[in-house]
Amino acid sequence: MEQDSVRTYRLRGSRITGPQQSALDKYWGLYGMEYSEDPIDIPGLFPAAKNVILEIGFGMGEATALIGRDFPETGFVAVEVHKPGIGKLMARIEELELKNIRIIEGDAHPILKTMIPNKSVDGIHLFFPDPWPKKRHNKRRIVNQEFLKLVHSKIKDGGFIHIATDWVPYAEWIQEVFEASPLFTGGVVERPEWRPVTRFEGQGITKDHQVNDLRYTKI
Repeated sequence: MEQDSVRTYRLRGSRITGPQQSALDKYWGLYGMEYSEDPIDIPGLFPAAKNVILEIGFGMGEATALIGRDFPETGFVAVEVHKPGIGKLMARIEELELKNIRIIEGDAHPILKTMIPNKSVDGIHLFFPDPWPKKRHNKRRIVNQEFLKLVHSKIKDGGFIHIATDWVPYAEWIQEVFEASPLFTGGVVERPEWRPVTRFEGQGITKDHQVNDLRYTKI
C-alpha cells in the first residue's frame, strides 16, 4: 500500500475562530506556503540561520512559537494540515516578532517527497503525533519503515529526529520501528529543557500519561 494512501492524521473539522481566520488572512503572505511539487529553497528562506529544523504536525503551534523564540538563529519549517492551528501560530509569530518560522499547509508525506530537498534540514521535530491506539488503526501511525526512509533522505548527515509521545504503547512501537532500521541510532532520552510543556501535554500529565522523548541520529 502506498504511504500517501493512508492518512496518518485525524480530521478535526474546520471550525476556526475569528482571530485565527484574521491571522491567516493578514499574515499568510509573510509566513505561509501552500503545497507545491517544486522543492523550496530552504537556505533562501533563512539566509542567516545556523541550522534548520522541520517540524511535522505542530497542532496549535504553542511549542513551535516558544522554541522559535528561544532559538532565533535556527530556521523552522513547520508543517500542519489544520487551518485553526496555522492561524494560531501565525498570530503568535507576529506577537513575538519572530523572523525564523515558515509554515507549509498540507500533509507531511507529499510535502517531504516534493518540497523538502534531500539533505536540507539538520533535524526533524515530531511532537505528539496521533497514536492511533486501536489496533486496526495502527497502520495509520506516521512512524513506520517507509517514513524512516523518507525522512532519512531529507536530514543532513549526522542530523536527528526528535519525537515526543504521551502514549506508552506508541513509544514502544516507535522504538521497535527504529531498532529494525539500519538508518538511525538512538532511543529514549530525558525530556530536554528546550522542549516546552504545552497545554496539551500538561493535560495528559494530569491524567497520569507518561511522556516519552525519543531522539535518533541519522547514520
